[in-house]
Amino acid sequence: MKNIPPPPAYGPFITTRQPLSRRTFLKGAGIALSLPLLDSMVPVFSRASESSSPLTPGSTPRRMFTICNNLGLLERNFMPKGSGRDYVPSEYLQALQEHREDFTVITGISHPAVDGAHKSDGCFLTGAPHPGSGSFRNTISIDQFVAQKIGIATRFPSITLGVNSRRGMSYTDQGVAIPPEDQAAEVFKQLFLQGSPAQIESQVRKLDSGRSILDSLSEQTKKLQNKAGARDRDRLDQYFSSVRDLEHRMQVSRGWEYKPKPVVKAPVPVDPTSPAEFMGKVKVMYQLAQLAFETDSTRTIALFLDSAASPALDIPGATITEGYHNLSHHSSSPDRLGQLKAIELSHMRLLAKLYGDLKAVREGDGTVLDRTMVLYGSNFGDSNTHVTANLPTIFAGGGFKHGQHLEFDRTKNIPLSNLYVTMMHRMGIGVDKFSTSNGIVRGLEMT
Repeated sequence: MKNIPPPPAYGPFITTRQPLSRRTFLKGAGIALSLPLLDSMVPVFSRASESSSPLTPGSTPRRMFTICNNLGLLERNFMPKGSGRDYVPSEYLQALQEHREDFTVITGISHPAVDGAHKSDGCFLTGAPHPGSGSFRNTISIDQFVAQKIGIATRFPSITLGVNSRRGMSYTDQGVAIPPEDQAAEVFKQLFLQGSPAQIESQVRKLDSGRSILDSLSEQTKKLQNKAGARDRDRLDQYFSSVRDLEHRMQVSRGWEYKPKPVVKAPVPVDPTSPAEFMGKVKVMYQLAQLAFETDSTRTIALFLDSAASPALDIPGATITEGYHNLSHHSSSPDRLGQLKAIELSHMRLLAKLYGDLKAVREGDGTVLDRTMVLYGSNFGDSNTHVTANLPTIFAGGGFKHGQHLEFDRTKNIPLSNLYVTMMHRMGIGVDKFSTSNGIVRGLEMT
């Protein structure tokens, strides 16, 4: 190989290679496969400098249900007194006391460096830092990470739900948002209503048409990889591996199309039509989640409660005069605090009913709640001032020794992602780190 002298010391080395267009696609045979963002798609001068056991079918199911209320809970009404198993429940926690031995209250926990005010709700399941930054790019959410590991064991790898929202908190490994389903009736039909033979064959054909995308584009793929730099080749390898993994999962789901769907006695749910019927919508989603877990149709569900986008709510026994978001910015107004308290107590009562419903369903030598981790939390510790530290966190079920308050340092919180690692360990997924985690949650012991 001919030796090429280094560039002169008095000036910068400038590449003459033209950046690859961000609109570049691999095309052929009616297929257009978009590419991830590569270094070679970014103009040279704009690049930031950088320093150099899954569950199987037939095994005991472990599940997780993550719920985010993006306006949080009033700390004065949520925070218990004392810690350990002798804690004194707050007014909100009193609503859950029937199930005291089934949940743990965790305080002094948050996502490090997650800021951005209301934009922080998109990071509840990812922990990706600085969502308010102009260059922010989200990362994979825990529900999707888990779905990649165990999704083939169930008909649906994951279910993403929303209340009063068309945006959610689930993200792919490429940082792409997954829109939530906000109509429980439609999800119910997908879960439990069997299609006709013609409809089943149509769905199978759709799955078949998605196979071997990369094989159809193999020559273009090789040429692109030969032109790419080392870092871009690594990213392309990861991207194409993700495509192959998706194809594999599509093939597995092909088999599910021919398997009869579970039969449930419950009727198709009726979705409340008004955004003001927020609690009615939450109740329907909780019931849907219970049925999905009870029939082992999925192992992970993420539910985003978009309180910030909700109007004045219909709360039985209370008069709500302002939108949910306005009430969260209460400025210590007694009237607003009273209305907000009525709303948040409704949340606690619905959560208590969810616990009871999951406990009422026997599964093997335990209950569905024993096999299902239920995380209820928020991206805000104080929505009045947009504080994203000291997040209110209630963790239930899943086969842990509960009935306690785990109180961590309120000035130096532990990462919420530590809880995610703990949850994945319970599901049999051997990971040491997720997002900003630095360990597990000490004090959460498995039964």
